[in-house]
Amino acid sequence: MARSHSFPESAAVLRGAEGNTPQSLLEQIITPTDLRALPREALSEVCEELRRVVLETVSQTGGHLSSNLGVIELTVALHYTFNTPEDRIIWDVGHQTYAHKALTGRRARLNTLRQQGGLSGFPSRAESEYDAFGTAHSSTSISAALGMAVAARANDDNRRVVAVIGDGAMTAGMAFEALNNAGAMDADLLVILNDNEMSISKPVGAFHQYLTRILTSSFYNTMREGGKEFLAKIPPMKRFARLMEEHTKGMLMPGTLFEEFGFFYIGPVDGHDVGALSKTLLNMRNMKGPHLLHVITRKGYGYSPAEHDPVLYHGVGRFDLRTGVALPSNPPPTYSDVFGRWLCAMAKENKKLVAITPAMCEGSGMAEFAEVFPERFFDVGIAEQHAVTFAAGLACEGVKPVVAIYSTFLQRAYDQLIHDVLLQNLPVVFAIDRAGVVGADGATHIGAFDLSFMRCLPNLTIMTPSDEAECYAMLTTAFHMNTPAAVRYPRGAGTGVTLPPITETLSVGRGRMMRRGDGKIALLVFGTLLAETLKAAESLNATVMDMRFVKPLDTSLIDEIADSHDVLVTIEENVIAGGAGTAVAEYFTARGMAKPLLHLGLPDAFIEHGAADALRAQCGLDAAGIERQVRERYIRTAKPAS
Repeated sequence: MARSHSFPESAAVLRGAEGNTPQSLLEQIITPTDLRALPREALSEVCEELRRVVLETVSQTGGHLSSNLGVIELTVALHYTFNTPEDRIIWDVGHQTYAHKALTGRRARLNTLRQQGGLSGFPSRAESEYDAFGTAHSSTSISAALGMAVAARANDDNRRVVAVIGDGAMTAGMAFEALNNAGAMDADLLVILNDNEMSISKPVGAFHQYLTRILTSSFYNTMREGGKEFLAKIPPMKRFARLMEEHTKGMLMPGTLFEEFGFFYIGPVDGHDVGALSKTLLNMRNMKGPHLLHVITRKGYGYSPAEHDPVLYHGVGRFDLRTGVALPSNPPPTYSDVFGRWLCAMAKENKKLVAITPAMCEGSGMAEFAEVFPERFFDVGIAEQHAVTFAAGLACEGVKPVVAIYSTFLQRAYDQLIHDVLLQNLPVVFAIDRAGVVGADGATHIGAFDLSFMRCLPNLTIMTPSDEAECYAMLTTAFHMNTPAAVRYPRGAGTGVTLPPITETLSVGRGRMMRRGDGKIALLVFGTLLAETLKAAESLNATVMDMRFVKPLDTSLIDEIADSHDVLVTIEENVIAGGAGTAVAEYFTARGMAKPLLHLGLPDAFIEHGAADALRAQCGLDAAGIERQVRERYIRTAKPAS
């Protein structure tokens, strides 16, 4: 592989700065058609320029860095070889597509990445025709690509379809379901396994490169296809030849598993040798049937800090490009940090506690727990369904499992939540991170639906803390219950309040009064919108309740407030449909109570990326928005005399 350096310099960029020479190569590339017009010898320079652009952009905007640096050469080779957008490239996971965006007409807007009104951090069909499929959750690429390949065959289109999947995404069962189906369908599909952790094979060597050149050569494949036609007339000889081919490749190469799925395996190849990689792809482009190319890459490649700590630079804020040091911000601890502290504290108190995550250890605040209690920490990979049922099995045997999972990823394990945990009423704690708006990650990662899809399920207690202290106490409450419980909390920092003792618990199904108003308007808050609600209440002279529990509801508190107030307003950071406010309305209906009721929450729409506070304001969930909506609905403002 090429040498790594701390701050890659591009000769073309530097020459362009003198003003005496033509544009840099990257500046000449508006679309992949321009890239394909270049000689193959120029691709290395394009990669260096592209790497610098990605580094400079992410250092200013924040975002996913390590994964994007690792696929620069692969991205260039793919667009150089395939006739995009007519040929389809499906990226899995989509956070590795910054270079892809730069090569497909969006380089000038790359500095708007993940900002409101700017480029998405993931592929988006609405953003570009080069984004063939929206991919932000893992392990979907092979299924989508197979659908496109079968459609191309049905429509008699000669387009090629490529799925790029990382080795981490291969931990999900969906990827293997798709492999199995694709092999049986014999579709013209190329799957590229981007092996960036060396977790499947040993590093690339000269012998493997030699085998790859042989296996992708036109001579070898002509002989192979011709031999298949000849031997088809002699079935015993065909079977013997196939067994010999599999036996020989199985001894020399790590692709036997994929061959068993019906894929013709090629590789591994050096994913940072853009010349050799583009030649290999060219050889494979017109091959028929399902093929898998195994590419070895390195996360953070070309930038020393990211190479040495790819986890730290997986998702970063703004940082100094020359040193790699994060720019100062000193935020208070995040809710994920608070959960991590609780997890370690409770683990010291109770040896039966184990923690489970579907590949979100650092993001969920579990790094310290994993280090201090390694035998009680289980990262099951990108396998949300397995994570939930694994927890159910542990709970059956008296272990106390805590599943740390993002709201958007819990959606993928809904069946397991119902059948394997709730139906059997097993004491599993779900620590649901990233509930509500998620800022720069946008629509694909928003936690807008968990209250709605959980509230309808029997046997589940659902808690919505208003701050870090409540979150801490609710986690303890959930842990000591002998039934399933969920605590949902947002992404980002809290208010910096002091955390309670690890022994503090709450009374299940009981809220608390936060402010007494004049008896006209009562605001019922579920979750961390409490602080903004209290601000709005000052102007409205409204009563405020921190409801704490979505299920079971504090019906005694609701009865008290309904009897003494004219109007009730429910406030939550979840979609209104089926959420906490709907639970209050259902209770009113069941009791035959007629009371004006206003629901404030997230709209019936997918909320795009941007700063979290700005997105909440856009949805009317800041103090000004809450006050405005209540006044518009219930308070008549006197008009000035004419």
